[in-house]
Amino acid sequence: MVQIKSFTFNPFQENTYVLYDESKECVIIDPGCYEFHEKQALLEFISREGLKPVMLLNTHAHIDHVLGNYFVHQTYGLKPVMHTADLNILRAVPAYAPNYGFRYDPSPEPESLLEENDTVRFGHSSLKVLFTPGHSPGSISFYSEEDRFIISGDVLFSGSIGRTDLPGGDFDTLIRSIREKLLVLPAETTVYSGHGPSTSIGAEQRHNPFLT
Repeated sequence: MVQIKSFTFNPFQENTYVLYDESKECVIIDPGCYEFHEKQALLEFISREGLKPVMLLNTHAHIDHVLGNYFVHQTYGLKPVMHTADLNILRAVPAYAPNYGFRYDPSPEPESLLEENDTVRFGHSSLKVLFTPGHSPGSISFYSEEDRFIISGDVLFSGSIGRTDLPGGDFDTLIRSIREKLLVLPAETTVYSGHGPSTSIGAEQRHNPFLT
């Protein structure tokens, strides 16, 4: 069974997730750690639980979700794994990071790329890759059918959806991704978003004002 530890990092209040199972292998999803104490919190949790990071995953490559890519690479030797359509988004971060006041250590180039229906494996667990563009061209979500959860990045939030006014964003594409890839999942599926509290597919089907 996959266990999920969440952290809220950086001024954007981004959610970083560590997923692990009884094997003690873990994956780090969207490391947004920027300040020293944020990096230490991630490091200390992984050390305290005796975890072995085996993969760095990015749901997408906006700055708030990749601020810690370099730190994770330097600490654990991992390069990001993401969708090819967000490569240009990742490569653009160093140019605009100073506009937000960040001293950005550039992320390494991805080690490998993911596509729709690929499977991410760690320990005794697996995650299915769903291609869910709209917030960014290469946004992906990670779905566990067995444990009934999805890591949705900035695609779907509790009572809201991802913004589409950033480069590569498209409202119609985002709504189609949500309706065709996420809302078709079982209602009891827990949604772990890139910002804010967790929710469920059923709750968003019933109450999300952008979808009802």
